[in-house]
Amino acid sequence: MTLEYRTVFISDTHLGTRGVQVEELSIFLKNIRCERLYLVGDIVDLWALRSKVHWPTSHNQIIRRVLKHAKRGTHVVLIPGNHDDALRQYVGLDLGGVRIAMRAVHRTADGKSMLVTHGDEYDLVVQNGRFISILGGWAYDRLVMLNRVVNFARQSVGLKKWSFSQAIKRKVKGACTFMSNFEEALMGEAKRRELDGVVCGHIHQPALREVDGLIYANCGDWIERSSALVEHADGRLELLDVERVLAQHGLEVKYASQEEVALEESPMNGMLTFEVMG
Repeated sequence: MTLEYRTVFISDTHLGTRGVQVEELSIFLKNIRCERLYLVGDIVDLWALRSKVHWPTSHNQIIRRVLKHAKRGTHVVLIPGNHDDALRQYVGLDLGGVRIAMRAVHRTADGKSMLVTHGDEYDLVVQNGRFISILGGWAYDRLVMLNRVVNFARQSVGLKKWSFSQAIKRKVKGACTFMSNFEEALMGEAKRRELDGVVCGHIHQPALREVDGLIYANCGDWIERSSALVEHADGRLELLDVERVLAQHGLEVKYASQEEVALEESPMNGMLTFEVMG
């Protein structure tokens, strides 16, 4: 089964951390065909890798699948975020068929011009308090690990997944205010550039809506959920719940057993490799 799209936007996969929904991501990348693939920041979590290397072979698989898309002729653009900001020194270069850019303007099939940016430039916490941002990221990672244990127990008794961090965001007024300010800043930038909208990531909050005649689209993430933004052949944008889409098309996600996870995380298997799959 092949999922055909004109354009696919993915952000915040955070490869190199333990919370990645890597099985869903791998199956999705394997089965999509698209003209353009935008990786909208925080694809590899270099912040996390600086403190502790966690790079199982399943994360290598994601890199290989991206490179395979580029080899097939898909126009692949990587826009670094704050967690992979070291890649910004390579802006303007083409690495293995992947173009590195600070931002992009994407034109949809129906003529809309969309600013594509990770979004951390419009986050005052990241810009003015890097230490606080890193500390918050550490706490978030611990919350995600706890959430995985809870969700494993919930699924074993037939209950749906549940997100601690999403529940906190809904309850905490400050989080709601932050997200609102973030969206307003990005929409203001799109308006200033005389564009039709913006595609971003960063805040792990998928969204697709029109505000004052402008389109706000957030790709979401692959930590708390598996989400992606896609453009269809006619230019229509759609926000995907990838887990649901895979199930609808009979694309089974096989989750690794604890023994398999332990094996692939062994030191011999944890080395970075970037060769393209044959």
